[in-house]
Amino acid sequence: MKTKFLMLTVILLSTFTVFSQSKAVEYKDGSQLLSGISVKPSKALKNNPGILILPAWMGIDDHAKDSANRLAESGYTIFVADIYGADQRPTNYNEAGAKAGYFKKNIKEYQTRIQLALDQLVKQGANPDDIVIMGYCFGGTGAVEAARVNMKVKGIVSFHGGLGRDEARTINPIASKVLVLHGADDPYESKEEIEKFQNEMRTAKADWQMVYYANAVHSFTDKNAGNDNSKGAAYNEKAEKRSWEAMLNFLKEVL
Repeated sequence: MKTKFLMLTVILLSTFTVFSQSKAVEYKDGSQLLSGISVKPSKALKNNPGILILPAWMGIDDHAKDSANRLAESGYTIFVADIYGADQRPTNYNEAGAKAGYFKKNIKEYQTRIQLALDQLVKQGANPDDIVIMGYCFGGTGAVEAARVNMKVKGIVSFHGGLGRDEARTINPIASKVLVLHGADDPYESKEEIEKFQNEMRTAKADWQMVYYANAVHSFTDKNAGNDNSKGAAYNEKAEKRSWEAMLNFLKEVL
């Protein structure tokens, strides 16, 4: 009995060690305190690749944390970015819409917050030459922005992210590979905006892919989005699983 107890203790301690790899990390943008999450794998992949996760419009949520843990289990060093600020987290959808809207309009400030988080990922031990940025919804918009300004990453992955761009902005060549995972029935991206995005990728001579998922609307990876497509945002289990596999294949290719 004592032997079995000791074995159980070892297993529990081992499990605790895996989860203890996750920790909050404070950093700053000027006077604004930011607080992201670092998740280190119990066994890192060769060359210690890293992934920066940009959360959806509510900020660091369970969806982003779950993705971070799943990817860390696969051997990636992860950092979940805090875009809004430690004391600026939205408490409802109206606040989230206003805060996300601010950064979309003030895109350079959004880019700055992404770069600061990217710096933290490297400080946490990720190989600066082997990094991918991924994001959900508002975070997917940020991932595309990272590609547009050629942040030092191998690739970006946008899950149901915004694709729009101020047409007054110059289109520069895009060095990182681009993967856009999109709900085929997403009402928040017009055919015109999608066409402009695809033409932008061609002009930028990007190595890009765009995958559509049938019967999927906005937020199709978020289990908390409900299942009513008529609301414009809803969870789709099949699309979530397929898009996750598409991302994993992309990661293997670029990292």
